[in-house]
Amino acid sequence: MRKSRWVKMVLSVNLCILIASGISGQATAAPAKSKDALAAAGQSVQQQKARTIITNDGEVDDMNSMLRFFLYANEVDLAGIVLTSSVYHYAGDPAKGIEPYRWTGTQWLTDMIDAYAQAYPNLSKHADGYPTPDYIRSVTKIGNISYKGEMDQVTEGSEFLKKLFLDNDPRDLYVQTWGGTNTTARALKSIEEQYKGTDQWSAIQQKVSDKLVLYIILDQDDSYNEYIAKNWPDIRIINDQSNFWHFAYAWKMHTEAVNSKLHGAWNYENIQNNHGPLLNLYALMGDGKMIDGELAEEQRGSESYLQNNPQYDRYDFISEGDSPSFFYLIDNGLRSMEDPSYGGWGGRFGQVNDKLYRNNVLDYDVHTGRYESEYSLTRWFDDIQNDFAARADWAIASQYKDANHNPTLKVKEGLNLTAKPGQYITLHAIGSDPDGDQLSYRWWRYYEADTYTDSRVTPAAEEKDAVDGLLLGIHRPLATGEKRNTIGLKNSNTPTVKFQVPKDAKSGDTIHMIAEVQDNGAHTLKHYQRVIITVK
Repeated sequence: MRKSRWVKMVLSVNLCILIASGISGQATAAPAKSKDALAAAGQSVQQQKARTIITNDGEVDDMNSMLRFFLYANEVDLAGIVLTSSVYHYAGDPAKGIEPYRWTGTQWLTDMIDAYAQAYPNLSKHADGYPTPDYIRSVTKIGNISYKGEMDQVTEGSEFLKKLFLDNDPRDLYVQTWGGTNTTARALKSIEEQYKGTDQWSAIQQKVSDKLVLYIILDQDDSYNEYIAKNWPDIRIINDQSNFWHFAYAWKMHTEAVNSKLHGAWNYENIQNNHGPLLNLYALMGDGKMIDGELAEEQRGSESYLQNNPQYDRYDFISEGDSPSFFYLIDNGLRSMEDPSYGGWGGRFGQVNDKLYRNNVLDYDVHTGRYESEYSLTRWFDDIQNDFAARADWAIASQYKDANHNPTLKVKEGLNLTAKPGQYITLHAIGSDPDGDQLSYRWWRYYEADTYTDSRVTPAAEEKDAVDGLLLGIHRPLATGEKRNTIGLKNSNTPTVKFQVPKDAKSGDTIHMIAEVQDNGAHTLKHYQRVIITVK
């Protein structure tokens, strides 16, 4: 499988990580051992923290995603937060006769950072690396918000992004795009206007293209297609066109089997109620929270919304359609950042070309008996929500002992192995728990991510699910005679698993085995390790 530049951050050997030229304001890690050296020693491949920017348009699902992100802010190197617009939300421009549309203002973000400041002392007791509230305030900017796709105006936010795009930090910079791409486009346009026609232009364009990864949730204005794709074709793109809907407003449109922790009773008890000022802001169906500037029919916290939408119960999940973009960046052992096709909490993506990945690959949904694109995301829902609940507890637990924390896991044999066809393999998972909880183990094969093919039968035709022109998913049934997951695992519910590499495996085929360790503390937290066996 071609990885091109997708793995450059993870595969770098003894990379001396530079301090981010005064932009990030945070210390960076010491030089790390190479991934191969760690894997050979059986250690976790701990990825360098992803450097990231969040751009959002202030919809209720952006707000909920923002609240969850603050609980995970220690897991990344946050370079900035920029408010932008989209086709769904914009502030208007009186001088041009443009009225605001569903514009929720900017105060909500200030209020969230203030609430984060109250949770920060507790969060810092449970994990290192949480950015200070003052730092977050210093990197929060207002971008192009006046109209959908507006990218003519140079704004505080676009100039801030321009500076980040041009800095000398060698790491990839993930631009999470929760709304429109227009502020990002304006920053790129400003760079083009400054350098195009000079002898620096070619090098500058290459530098910026090599740095940026745009994780786009839908296409919420036309600035990507009309400007970025045409003028910056070498920027890498992860484009979620449909999976996100299933952690958003379409969560009731997939199998109910994965929704147990999206219903009202669970959300109210574990997230919103008695979890402090930060989580008190989290919006649930019919909870009474009104959003300034939003349309009356979009006020999901209202009694009228519940009456008009009886499929929902009070305190049901609303939406966090943007959260997969930072789930993808969390180092939980699944190694998804090494290659978008591996899959993890942010879903799994197929390679369209060397610069573009889309959620066009399918995982087999054990609940529906068919292959589905959305199952690459929904299969993780229980784990994702349990982890969220534990972090919500961190926000109110002033002592480490008063909350649960994830176990850790390594694999004795290493995480990148080679084997011959027909070879028997034994793997040993070694877990530990910071709270002294009892641990249980599970091994499973993520066969959809393999390049080894179980079945020689031609797959059935794929079908697309769409509503009002919006793609909600892709699926296909099992074909007649199609085989799946044919590698038997012995003792898969113990620390030690045994299996045989298929005799018909070809050189270069890969097999992905996932080790899970789970504690028995509050919310039964997990950690994973992915072992990739390459056939030689």
